[in-house]
Amino acid sequence: MSSHEKKVSYQHTNTYSTLNLLGHQTEQFWYCFHGMGYLSKYFARYFNSFDQQKNYFIVPQAPSKYYQKSDFKHVGASWLTKENTWLELENLFQYLDAVHRVENKQSELPLNILGYSQGVSIALRWIAKRKLNPKQIFIHSGSIPAELDVKAFSHLSAETKVFLIYGRQDQYLTKEKLNLQLQKARALFGKKLSIHAFDGKHVMNPELLKELHGK
Repeated sequence: MSSHEKKVSYQHTNTYSTLNLLGHQTEQFWYCFHGMGYLSKYFARYFNSFDQQKNYFIVPQAPSKYYQKSDFKHVGASWLTKENTWLELENLFQYLDAVHRVENKQSELPLNILGYSQGVSIALRWIAKRKLNPKQIFIHSGSIPAELDVKAFSHLSAETKVFLIYGRQDQYLTKEKLNLQLQKARALFGKKLSIHAFDGKHVMNPELLKELHGK
């Protein structure tokens, strides 16, 4: 007897988190993609130090949740695995599009997109797939997907700024991997790109992020 893998379509509901209020004083619109092991409601706390009146944050939630330890107390989430990656990506794009339709009520506001760790792969793929044109893109301690090329970002405005951020003591970053990522980032983004290293491990650096953003 042989087994067969099939697929079925169905409606799925997922949460996401927001930080601050979207109003007439809002100047900056953000999408922030967390890394593996986070929940959006906790990841949003990294942006508490930003000006609450000027910045509105949307933090999508990775759909695949799991218990992080054997005591079954702490829950984390993952965006993707190597299993059915492209199918799962399409599901994620539909989820993100739905969030964007609901939240993008002031499309004239400058758009900033941050990906941290595993969230980098989702942020950059969404920008490329949906031809989003952010004012600023933050690639924080994560890898650029191998399939993305110069054409994937040819729609970006000449004014778009891309920041690549990493910790010098990042335990997941070898010298070889860093060089490959820097080379790929320069090839994709050219003069739009600036590179910023900080003294630290594989951690979020909201203070550097705030400094680079200028708010």
